[in-house]
Amino acid sequence: MLPTGPQPRVLLVWDAPNMDMSLGSLLGARPTSAYRPRFDAVGRWLLELAGDDAIAEATVFTNVVPGTTEVVRPWVEALRNVGFAVFAKPKLTEDSDVDEDMLRHIELRADEGALRHVVVASGDGRAFREPLEALHAKGVAITVIGFREYATFALNSEVLEFVDLEDIEGVFREPLPRITLDSLPEGGAWLPPFRSLRSLLDRR
Repeated sequence: MLPTGPQPRVLLVWDAPNMDMSLGSLLGARPTSAYRPRFDAVGRWLLELAGDDAIAEATVFTNVVPGTTEVVRPWVEALRNVGFAVFAKPKLTEDSDVDEDMLRHIELRADEGALRHVVVASGDGRAFREPLEALHAKGVAITVIGFREYATFALNSEVLEFVDLEDIEGVFREPLPRITLDSLPEGGAWLPPFRSLRSLLDRR
């Protein structure tokens, strides 16, 4: 007997502003190419998660600061070329973030009735924890991917699964330099400044 109804869907929602901020904080600097996530590897992981019988939908939500389109365009085009849909929104004010847009898209897919699994790449527990736990209560599997240092909402949840982004095969070309106060080697380690000391003068 042939299956009826819509095909099951596995949805990835990538919170680009939050993930970029978390990665920058982890590194203490802007990421070089060696430390930028490879979205083709993320896409392959999502396809494996979805299996043969479900639609895998990969989406990235990002803000675009006016005047930076030439810098952002190659990244957006590379994402689309890999198979990701991109929701881009101008960053006109401090409130012009994409949190509500991500939640609306998840809700839209949930309302269609075939959402099997939601994967959210973000450490923003304020925006995501309650909606994701509510979806889980309705029978939708939930996975949060990100960095363990910044995803405590998922690590502390009893119902949300967490996968560290670095544990997904091939996402980073080189291991991330993840020295934190919780993972200090016996001999100690230098923790680099998050910004140049000269930035103190720039704020005047």
